Amino acid sequence: MQIQEPSEKLGVLIPGLGAVASTFIAGVEAIKAGIAKPIGSMTQMGTIRLGKRTENRVPVVKDFVPLNDLPDLIFGGWDINEENMYQIALRTAVLKSTLLEKIRDPLENLSVMKGVFDNQFVKKLNGNWVKTGKNKMHLAEQVIDDIQGFISENKTEANVMIWCGSTEVYLQKSVVHSTLKNFERGLKDDNPHIAPSMIYAYAALKLGIPFANGSPNLTVDIPALEELAHNNDVPISGKDFKTGQTLMKTILSPGLKARQLGINGWFSTNILGNRDGEVLDDPDSFKTKEESKLGVLESILQPELYPELYQDIYHKVRINYYPPRGDNKEGWDNIDIFGWLGYPMQIKVDFLCRDSILAAPIVLDLVLFLDLARRTKMKGIQEWLSFYFKSPMTLPELYPEHDLFVQLAKLKNTLRHIMGEELITHLGLDYYTE
Repeated sequence: MQIQEPSEKLGVLIPGLGAVASTFIAGVEAIKAGIAKPIGSMTQMGTIRLGKRTENRVPVVKDFVPLNDLPDLIFGGWDINEENMYQIALRTAVLKSTLLEKIRDPLENLSVMKGVFDNQFVKKLNGNWVKTGKNKMHLAEQVIDDIQGFISENKTEANVMIWCGSTEVYLQKSVVHSTLKNFERGLKDDNPHIAPSMIYAYAALKLGIPFANGSPNLTVDIPALEELAHNNDVPISGKDFKTGQTLMKTILSPGLKARQLGINGWFSTNILGNRDGEVLDDPDSFKTKEESKLGVLESILQPELYPELYQDIYHKVRINYYPPRGDNKEGWDNIDIFGWLGYPMQIKVDFLCRDSILAAPIVLDLVLFLDLARRTKMKGIQEWLSFYFKSPMTLPELYPEHDLFVQLAKLKNTLRHIMGEELITHLGLDYYTE
């Protein structure tokens, strides 16, 4: 495949400059300053095997595919409170103030643009740094103006937008989402089924900017915006960053299925105290997240193929807002399994994780890979990036792959394909034949 070289400056545009975004941006600045390591990032620390095992060709991903270097990244974004990035990072309290002080200058110099916000979509939040307009098309035009101003000021030759905002209330696809024509009419008519996240996605795609959705909202995964992405040759991906408890599910459940161990029940509960936890304390926002988290097990376990093992699983997910915990989320799982002759066993997992620490390297990888996709003329849904999401986007006729290890093979084989390398099947029989 022909690949354009990376631009000298890559703009990273982020709606929702909260805990995840500030942890990502501050982390990149710390790495650029040589005082931290990009742990958790496949692009920066992961390797990829090429050819036969006997060839010993295992480069780091960033040395294999042409990606931007971290100093090339220029940040901008929107939020609903008038703070600079240093103040946001201090407030969210994910990173230590001693680290933030060392990178204070670039964080303070990052301006925060007024956000598109509608309290009907995120009921637990309020802000005073928000755009106003006669209708949603006017708001979209303001975002487009913001983007063009950012490009002009920073001289970015390429840009990527990634939604790191809060979870919006649960929406189902409706007529306004069905075609681009209907969607643009809905923007002008102030249609109540068009969420703020969709307005950002529309603005990005109109300008040919790749878009990724890090939350479980119905956003870019609607026919209207998929149509726009195809019309403008833009890659899109989503949705919902796969970080804590769901990451563990996509690691554990493929192993249980591989060994043909049955599951009677899987109970999951979470406590967290950051802004995400506060937002999810609203039932309508939790419904959006619940749908994202519940779909994983059924897709991996395929109960229709293994009815004796997985047909009657009782799967329950709970998220509880607990302010003292802050960004340090605890995900607790109780798994009732059964084995040989139906004898019962249990697995208990208590994952005391840091939500934004797990999400930040995902943001970095998606930014770099989406720009790579743009430079290789890959447009529309980028299913090969499913590795990073709880609810991966696919074509309507396809079921999503949730198995982390299938997703990893898909991602790495896509990179091999882009670079003209042989795909790896792990068959291995050729090593043992004369």
